[in-house]
Amino acid sequence: MAAADKVDPIHQFHINKLIPIEIGGYDLSFTNASLFMVATVIVASAFLYLTTSNRGLIPSRLQSVSEMGYEFVASMLRDAAGTQGMKFFPLVFSLFMFVLVANLLGMVPYFFTVTSHIIVTFALASLVIGTVIVYGFWKHGLHFFHLFVPSGVPGVLLPLVVAIEVISFLSRPISLSVRLFANMLAGHITLKVFSGFVVSLSAMGAVGIAGSILPLAMAVALTGLEFLVSFLQAYVFAVLTCMYLNDALHPGH
Repeated sequence: MAAADKVDPIHQFHINKLIPIEIGGYDLSFTNASLFMVATVIVASAFLYLTTSNRGLIPSRLQSVSEMGYEFVASMLRDAAGTQGMKFFPLVFSLFMFVLVANLLGMVPYFFTVTSHIIVTFALASLVIGTVIVYGFWKHGLHFFHLFVPSGVPGVLLPLVVAIEVISFLSRPISLSVRLFANMLAGHITLKVFSGFVVSLSAMGAVGIAGSILPLAMAVALTGLEFLVSFLQAYVFAVLTCMYLNDALHPGH
């Protein structure tokens, strides 16, 4: 790795091919992003399995964490979509755990943050919106279009309101994916920049070491903030998913 790459705040987001694979002219290589997506699934699955396989009447600390996560997502889904929404619990819980674990793994030095790539977050958002559309039409048929026709709107304003509702609906996967991607990208870049200041100043001798105290304190504070953001972004992604699924269950305003 070149010296410039070590201080480049963007280098941490580069996708590198680990196992080159090309089929029919399509690049299907196994990359560092693929590796950490697989690692995210394995870590999340292993944690849930190991903490719940030997459930006791008096839960252990790790079992309590798993049960709190389960109840947290279940309560969120019931509040947003009602008891009917619990049929989507496996989807919402899986998305919440994937985003949360991926964010936390990205906090480990030299690890890769998969949620800092728009293609990953957009794929997750497309899965959510695709589920809303497919289930909405399957369950309600053409009545699903009532989602775009708010009740009580005067007829003269109806075309404008419907257009706004359609645009708002189509923008959901964009806003859902960009929110997660942008927060993780910006946070990691900022943390990398302040860490780079610490390294650069420390190489300048005693004066530099003294001057590096402030960026070091900022780096520590930003690290704590990034752990909080990791959880908050998983929560926001899950709660918006619940709200969108509610539209599939109850398309009428």
